[in-house]
Amino acid sequence: MSFARLAFIVSVALGGVQLANAALTKRVTCDDGNVTANKACCALFPVVSLLQEQLFDGSECGEEAHSALRLSFHDAIGFSVNGGKGGGADGSILIFNTTETGFHANGGIDDITADQWKVFPQTGLSAGDFVHLAAAVGTANCPGAPRLQFMFGRPPPVAAAPDFTVPEPTDSVTDILARFADAGFSPEEVIALLSSHTIAAADVVDPSIPGTPFDSTVGTFDTQVFLEVLLKGTLFPGNGPQPGEVESPLAGEMRLQSDFELSQDPRTACFWQQMINDQTRMQSQFKAAMAKLQVLGQDTSKLIDCSDVVPQPATFSGPISFPASFSQSDVQQACSSAFPAISTVAGPAPTLAPVPGS
Repeated sequence: MSFARLAFIVSVALGGVQLANAALTKRVTCDDGNVTANKACCALFPVVSLLQEQLFDGSECGEEAHSALRLSFHDAIGFSVNGGKGGGADGSILIFNTTETGFHANGGIDDITADQWKVFPQTGLSAGDFVHLAAAVGTANCPGAPRLQFMFGRPPPVAAAPDFTVPEPTDSVTDILARFADAGFSPEEVIALLSSHTIAAADVVDPSIPGTPFDSTVGTFDTQVFLEVLLKGTLFPGNGPQPGEVESPLAGEMRLQSDFELSQDPRTACFWQQMINDQTRMQSQFKAAMAKLQVLGQDTSKLIDCSDVVPQPATFSGPISFPASFSQSDVQQACSSAFPAISTVAGPAPTLAPVPGS
């Protein structure tokens, strides 16, 4: 299918969105054989294929998938329930990229923004739909991830989000929770959103080691990051300490200052601990928090649920385990509830490699 034809089909589908309502509709079979709950969503299946081919290296859970998820957060969080900030999940970070990539908190998103900019014009989507569909599709490439919701029909963004709306790893827990509360999120939802760090890596906290992962299973959407953030730190992975990092338990692993402080703070410590080895909790809470994040600032009555165009992620066999040489005695537990049972692994502690492509 030509890109011009694809853009035309999406344009026609968007017109249909304006007539859609929230009622369940009879499932339809698209011309390409895909089945969806709403005919308007048929236009998105070719876009999903294009994303997998041109952005995600053939459906990999790689650097681009991780970065697409991060980009959706940085796009949406520039919003306030009290008004006076940005348009939320509107794609402004893509359209006004020369402005928003200049913000300190958005350091490291210039590569994924440039990569998406090459694909975006071929799709006929609004920038908001493109950014948030890419996040859902990229996340689906990671085993263990939930199948994220995707709502179709965002209007184009009208302005860049303002600076100082994206929390940074140097921020205090109080400041982080306040910024999220201003966007409409509870402390428990903050921890749920941080599940994204299970497939994430740091590029600019220590520029000498781009692509440094936050846990030892960066290619799998599991609860390992919630465990490893609690382990006693002994080293910095690069030329540390750098602003925004604290000592890590594993060579080649980055531990963000904000993650560690959230794991220890009485307002969030038990939410953090509850995620450990509870794949179902993490999946359901992350999916719900992302569904909320990805429509910030949008009139959902004018959007159509096209979640069934998002690929079904592979399952995670689990359970997680302590990294080799670590055990319960290495846990810095801040929640008084019983700590979940975690198996141990014999052998020397692993040394992690950077995420390829960083």
